[in-house]
Amino acid sequence: MIDEKQHLCQLLTDIVGDVGCGVSCADAEIFKEDGEWKLFMEGFMAPWPMGKTVEEFEANLREYTSQGLGLS
Repeated sequence: MIDEKQHLCQLLTDIVGDVGCGVSCADAEIFKEDGEWKLFMEGFMAPWPMGKTVEEFEANLREYTSQGLGLS
């Protein structure tokens, strides 16, 4: 069975895509700190808070991607 972190890494690739994400996704760090998932990607100054659950992470990632924010 796939663990949460592996699932989130796959979501990052699936939602943003290899072309839109490039090196940033390949070198992305996804980690849990103080009960909240964080996403830290190359080229960004600080990790982004992504939510406490996998569902919140996915929703936030879809929102950030829809706004651009260097991810698409």
